[in-house]
Amino acid sequence: MDKFPLTKVGYIALEEELKHLKGVDRPNIIAAIAEARSHGDLSENAEYSAAKEKQSFIEGRIQDLEAVLSRAQVIDVANTKADVIRFGATVQVADEDSGEEKEYQIVGDYEADIEKNKISLSSPLAKALIGKEVGDVAEYTAPGGKKSFEILDIKYI
Repeated sequence: MDKFPLTKVGYIALEEELKHLKGVDRPNIIAAIAEARSHGDLSENAEYSAAKEKQSFIEGRIQDLEAVLSRAQVIDVANTKADVIRFGATVQVADEDSGEEKEYQIVGDYEADIEKNKISLSSPLAKALIGKEVGDVAEYTAPGGKKSFEILDIKYI
């Protein structure tokens, strides 16, 4: 049985999502289905069909979250002291082509969110960063071509 690495923050966020799905979304969709049923013929009832589809999505997400949380390997990175990039590291990098600086945190697959600069441990960029130190250059192939980043800082927060 595979373990899923998660940061402590990521684990808590998934627990909260699961609690919300079970405590709020599931009861709301059950009520919406009951309301749609009261409108009569189910074969031509768009509200009923939409509610059943949403219920299916919610139940699937609940099962997925329960499976992930039951096999989670929670790694608390707040107390990590390392000069090398590992899981949970927040890394400040500079694009060698444009000079643009960015900051990424390397997290588990289930908590990755590029809009929050959280990249998956299995992503090409994270794979290129793992094991590097400040001053090293990480190279990887992106959809737009080869990219190079100089590591400016490593933090565990």
